[in-house]
Amino acid sequence: MAVGLQLVGLVLGVLSWCLQSSSTSSHTWKMKSHVEAVTTSQWQFEGLWMSCAATALGSVQCSKFKTVLGLSAHIQTCRALMILSLLLGLVAIVVSILGLKCTKIGRTSEKVKEQVALSGGVLFLLSGVFTLTAISWYAARVIQDFYNPLYPGMRFELGTGLYLGWAAAGLAILGGSMLCCSTCGGTATQALYLPRSSRGPSIYRAAPASDSSSAKAYV
Repeated sequence: MAVGLQLVGLVLGVLSWCLQSSSTSSHTWKMKSHVEAVTTSQWQFEGLWMSCAATALGSVQCSKFKTVLGLSAHIQTCRALMILSLLLGLVAIVVSILGLKCTKIGRTSEKVKEQVALSGGVLFLLSGVFTLTAISWYAARVIQDFYNPLYPGMRFELGTGLYLGWAAAGLAILGGSMLCCSTCGGTATQALYLPRSSRGPSIYRAAPASDSSSAKAYV
């Protein structure tokens, strides 16, 4: 049971890392809203690294953000969180592989491997939380600007890159939880099946003498 949880958790973690990579490099974190537009012959979308414009003829032009210090604080923070989540996810994959019960590395004990697998699960959880924070913060800013009647800029809507990030965060948290639960379950199972000698000394008490035995003693 523990081996199955570890394998499923690792597979979910790898999938989440792939989705995190796609979301980080995506240029469609927000897309131009066509609510007030008469025609939809032009599309404009932005990501963490560049903004792009596309036409109905199929031509796409993208331009990178020329400055880093001139960007909004939430974009810079989202960049840092996504990069950090990718690094944590990569480390979590390596650590989780080393902590699997089905992998043999030297004479590593089962207890040490459980601790390694637990560390991988915690890293996956942190990676998912960082991704969820970045995606949710960016989406909140887009929604706030869309409904703000005093916002002077262009109105955008949520893009596909955000949905990829939410899916990645969910898979990372789920995979990390499975890895953590697999180690907890293994420890509990070992505690149940410990031999009687390892559970500590047993205290035996003499049974109280019955009335019949005491009566025989006085006969």
